[in-house]
Amino acid sequence: LPFGCPGVLAVLGLEAAAPGECELARLLQDKLQYEMRLQYMKHYFPIDYTVRVQYEEVLRPSNITRLRNGTVSELALRYLWFHVSSQAVLRIREVLPEKHPSRRYTQELGRLFDALGEEYSKYRQTDVEAVVADLVKLVHSAGVESRRKAVRPKALLDNCLKVMRMLYGVPCEWGPG
Repeated sequence: LPFGCPGVLAVLGLEAAAPGECELARLLQDKLQYEMRLQYMKHYFPIDYTVRVQYEEVLRPSNITRLRNGTVSELALRYLWFHVSSQAVLRIREVLPEKHPSRRYTQELGRLFDALGEEYSKYRQTDVEAVVADLVKLVHSAGVESRRKAVRPKALLDNCLKVMRMLYGVPCEWGPG
């Protein structure tokens, strides 16, 4: 895979992230600050408001740990995170009325994910482990309603940020966050 020089990260079993990937992830991290998630994904929604998502659209740090222990590559994990997180932003945007105060925020997140998608467009599903390719297919399938669960919009973005820090922190040389 064209991922630059592996260096020390290869010794740790972590593939280096492309510079563009790191920059976009850093911009996303800035947009996903706690205060912004709280304001746009909780305060601007009714109390206990939830979005219906497929089970595969909820990616938690524990899921990443389990996949890592199953020897899934870091590249494949970042690829999975990208697909799940961009889909979560789409799910949230789908429920927002045109004049909703959170609409512009989710559009900005969507633009950053679109740019990150350009970074990942050079990879095919055959480049990642079958377990990840299968999960990505499930995330983008129409999905059966019975396979859905109700999740708060803020929880979707909380998970997005936590997993992003797990996957990009070391290869992008972020300090403790």
